[in-house]
Amino acid sequence: MLHLDHHITINKETIESPNLAERFGEVDRRRIGNYVYEGYSQDLASRSKWEKRMEAAMDLALQLQKAKSFPWPGASNITFPLITIAALQFHSRAYPALVSAPDVVQCEVFGSDPDGKKTERAERVSAHMSWQLLTQDQSWEEQQDRLLISVPIVGCAFKKSYHSAEKGHNCSDLVLAKDLVINYYAKSVETEGRKTHLIKKHRNDIYQSVKLGAYCDILDCAWYNSPSNPTTTDDRKNVRAGQEEPEPSTETPFLFLEQHVSLDLDGDGYAEPYIALVEETSHELIRLVARFDREEDITRLPNNEIVSIKPIEYFTKYGFIPSPDGGIYDLGFGIFLGPLNESVNTLINQLVDSGTMQNLGGGFLGRGIKIRGGTTGFSPMEWKRVDSTGDDLRKNIVPIPVNEPSHVLFQLLGLLIDYTNRISGATEMLAGQNPGQNTAATTSNQMVEQGMKIYSAIFKRVWRSMKEEFKKLYLLNAVHMSDSGNQLATRADYLDPPDSIRPAADPNVVSDTVRAQQAQILAERARSVPGYDIEKVERHLLKSLHISGGESFYIGAQKTGPLPNPKVQIEQIKQQIAMAKIKQEADEFTIKMMEQHDLQEAQIAQLESMAMKLAAEAKGIDTGHQIAAINTMIAAQRQNNDALMSRINAMIKGAEVAHHASVDEGTMGRMANAPSNAGGPSSPSGAGNGA
Repeated sequence: MLHLDHHITINKETIESPNLAERFGEVDRRRIGNYVYEGYSQDLASRSKWEKRMEAAMDLALQLQKAKSFPWPGASNITFPLITIAALQFHSRAYPALVSAPDVVQCEVFGSDPDGKKTERAERVSAHMSWQLLTQDQSWEEQQDRLLISVPIVGCAFKKSYHSAEKGHNCSDLVLAKDLVINYYAKSVETEGRKTHLIKKHRNDIYQSVKLGAYCDILDCAWYNSPSNPTTTDDRKNVRAGQEEPEPSTETPFLFLEQHVSLDLDGDGYAEPYIALVEETSHELIRLVARFDREEDITRLPNNEIVSIKPIEYFTKYGFIPSPDGGIYDLGFGIFLGPLNESVNTLINQLVDSGTMQNLGGGFLGRGIKIRGGTTGFSPMEWKRVDSTGDDLRKNIVPIPVNEPSHVLFQLLGLLIDYTNRISGATEMLAGQNPGQNTAATTSNQMVEQGMKIYSAIFKRVWRSMKEEFKKLYLLNAVHMSDSGNQLATRADYLDPPDSIRPAADPNVVSDTVRAQQAQILAERARSVPGYDIEKVERHLLKSLHISGGESFYIGAQKTGPLPNPKVQIEQIKQQIAMAKIKQEADEFTIKMMEQHDLQEAQIAQLESMAMKLAAEAKGIDTGHQIAAINTMIAAQRQNNDALMSRINAMIKGAEVAHHASVDEGTMGRMANAPSNAGGPSSPSGAGNGA
C-alpha cells in the first residue's frame, strides 16, 4: 500500500495541472517513485518466460548465428528462414489490404437518413481522419508498416494514441511489446490498472521539459549529472546490429518508466488513474498527471465521495494469435514455429557437416609411412614428396569410414518444412510458385482460398485493433479539435459517439483478386437489376482495381449523359446495314440506268447524224420519208431517255432523304431509348445494360 504524508483534492485544478508531483514533498515523491518501480518489477518478473521466448523468436527471424564448437570449431551454422518467410508472407498481404490510400478510415451511417445529412457528415469524418493519418501524421503509415512485420514474429504490438501539444495534432505511435510492461496474466489492456511504457530520453529533451515546467527541477540531481547507464539494456539488439554496447556517456539516453497506474492521492480509499514518469535507475518521480480530463468522468455519491473514474486509455493492442494460457501477450510465428525451425536448422547443419566430412575425408596414418609430422593438407593440383613407396602408403593410410549424407534425414527435413508451411499458411501457391502446369484453375483457386483461411482470421484481429485505435483518435478530435476545424471537417462532426468509426478495409477480403472479383460481380448486377446507385458502383469498381486517377476518368453520367440502350443500338446497326445494302443496290441500278442513258444518247446522236446526211443528199420524196422516220425515232428515243433520267434523279434524291432520316432517327433513338440504369458501369465490351 502507498502511504503519503500529504494528500491532494480531486477537482478541476487537479485535472488540468501539468505536473502534480510538485505538490508533494521530497519524501512523498520518493515513496511514489518506489511504488511505481516495485509494480514495474513485479510485472517484469511475471513475463520473464515470455521475454526469453520472444528473444529466441527474434533471433530466428533475424537469422542470428551463434558461435558453434560442435562437432568441430567452424562447423556448419545455417539458420533456415522459416519464420522470416512466414512473417513476410503475412506482411505482404496485410499491409496493402489494410492501408490503401486515400481512404483508411470510414464512418458508417446507421439508421434512416432522409435528408442526407448523416451521409454528408460521415463523408467529412472519413476524409478528415484519413487525411490526418496519411498526411498530417507523416509517421503513422511507416509505423503501421513496422507493426505489421513485427506482430507476426513476436505475437503482438501496441499503438499509443494521444494529442501532441508540441506537434499540434494527434499522434499514434508504435510501441513494441518488449517496451510495454504489463502483468503477463492481465485480462486486457483496457482493464489492467498498471501499464509501464519504457521510454528513452536524451539529456536535452529532459532539460527542455524542466525549463517548460512539464518536469520537476532535477537538473541538480546526481543521476542527471552522471553518465547514463540504464540497468535495463537490450544487448541482443546490439548483437543483431553487429555493434557492441556503448560505454556510459553523456550521449547515452536515460531510461524512463511512464506508468499508467492507479494511486490514492486524496486519501479516500479509492485509487485514481494517473500517469507517473519515473527515472529507472534512481526511481526519481519527475512528473505526475491525471489520466482523466473531465469532471463528468467522475462518479460521486451525494456526500461527494468518489466511487469511480473513467480513465483515458492510450494503448491499443494488436494481437496475432491469442495465447492459450491466457497471457496478455499473444503468440506469433516466432514462438509457434521456433521449435520446428530449430529442428530444421539442426538437420540442415548435420547434412552439410556430413557432406563436408565425405568430401574432405581424413583418417589414420601408420608408423610405416615416412612423412613429416603435423597436419598435412592438400590443395588442388598439388603433389607431395614422401620417402615411402606407393605400396607402403596404401598399407599405412586408413581413411576414416564416413557415410554419405542420409536420405532419411533429408526426407525428415522436407517433412518438417512442409508442416511448418502448413502452420504458417506459406504454401507454394501462396508464395507465388507454380504447383504444376496440369493443375486446374478451379483447383488452384480452392487451394488458395483454403490457404488464406489462417491469414483471414489473423487479418480480422488486426482489423479489429485498427478499429479501436481509430475510435481513440476520433475521441481526441472531439476534445482537441478547434470549433472552426479545417476545410474537411469541424469539431461538431465529432460530437457523436465513435461507434460508427471503422477501417475502410474489408475485414473479410485479404486478396486483391477477391476484391476485384466482388466489384465486377456488383457491376454486373447493377447493369441488370434496377435500383443500384450506378455512379457509386462504378467508383467502387475503379477503386477495387487500384486504377490511379479513377475519379478524373469517371466524372459521372450527369456530365457525360447516359449510355445508349444496347438493344436500340443493335436495331440501329441492323437498319444501317439494311440501308447500306439498299443504297448499294440502288447505286448499282443507277449505274446501269446511266449506262443505258448514255447508250441511248449515242444512238440519238447517230440517228441525228444520219438525218443530217440524208438532208444534205436530198434526192426526192423517198429521202424525205426516210428523214421523217428518223426524226420520229429520235423523238421517241429522246422521250424514253428523258424518262430514264427522271427515274435516276428521283432515286438519287430518295437515297439522300433516306440517309438524313436515318441519321436523325439514330440521334433521337439514343436520347429517347436510354437504359433504366443510365450511365451504369461499362462491361469489358463497352455495352450498358439492357432495356
